Amino acid sequence: MAKTNPSTVAKAKRVKRIRKKIVGTSERPRLRVYKSNKHIYAQIIDDGAGRTLVSMSTLDKEYAAGDEKGKIEAAKKVGLLLAARAKASGISKVAFDRGGCIYHGRVKSLSDGAREGGLDF
Repeated sequence: MAKTNPSTVAKAKRVKRIRKKIVGTSERPRLRVYKSNKHIYAQIIDDGAGRTLVSMSTLDKEYAAGDEKGKIEAAKKVGLLLAARAKASGISKVAFDRGGCIYHGRVKSLSDGAREGGLDF
């Protein structure tokens, strides 16, 4: 029988606790952030309809790694590009879901970039 990692279980509990409080609607969809060791992903989700409205990541074709010196700067660029896509889709207000991660570093940088790009949360 496989052992489960205690930190994985703790993160799953945090995500579940956060998701009870933050629900995306059609007026104010949820901006969900996921980060891996190499990349960062962000989606704007309408939970009522159960679909992703806009997404952006460091793996996206529109994102071209250029002058960024690290993952924090890359996350900020992803936030700016996500905000531009959201504005093009008519989305201006979102509810921020940090995905169980602490609000600092790459998560904070992505949210700052999204705010600079014009998203309100």
